[in-house]
Amino acid sequence: MKGMIFAAGLGTRLMPLTANKPKALIDYKGKTLLQHAIEKLTEAGIDDIIINVHHFANQIIEFASEQKFDAKITISDERDELLETGGGLKKAAWFFDKSPFLAYNVDIISNIKIDELIKVHSAGKAIATLAVRERESSRKLMFDENFQLCGWANLCTNKNIVARESTVVHEYAFSGIQILDPEIFKYMPAKSKFSVIELYLNLASTKIISGYLDRQDSWLDVGRPEHLNL
Repeated sequence: MKGMIFAAGLGTRLMPLTANKPKALIDYKGKTLLQHAIEKLTEAGIDDIIINVHHFANQIIEFASEQKFDAKITISDERDELLETGGGLKKAAWFFDKSPFLAYNVDIISNIKIDELIKVHSAGKAIATLAVRERESSRKLMFDENFQLCGWANLCTNKNIVARESTVVHEYAFSGIQILDPEIFKYMPAKSKFSVIELYLNLASTKIISGYLDRQDSWLDVGRPEHLNL
């Protein structure tokens, strides 16, 4: 299986730490966030990985070339324009084959069982399977009784998006980890810059976007400065 690590972000929440280096190279417990992410994927047998870069891209490219990871590393260069998660996927479409692949946010530290996530996706007919958790978050994904995506809500602004009507709605927070079928590239918008969640919500009325409830005890968004010392 191939994988993608989203590492192009500006790391705004981690300023001033990201004033002279990319978020992906911030240290967490003796390793960079990028190293944590790559090792998480390789432990699951994912040994062909593409990493998108933008902010201090040269540093990431140099780091990836100097390290000896148990994976082939390819760079998707977004130095000209930061494309967000959906646009980043679209730009990297050439890298993937006809098999499902994993996408992983570089600032996530988790003991999620990726093999179980893969099994759940493989057993269903979803075009994407999103790892979610029961945790506090200002933004929630809505799923119906069949654990299929039907909406989104921002609890701070009270903005809601109903992608598909459902009488039963369960709220979960997205974990920044997902399995996608390459068929999804057929349905991406013409624009180059967009969020992957925006894409999922646009597809949810006609395609199956499933959830996978991660019940493991460890998940941390290290893109938040207060979490770097946890």
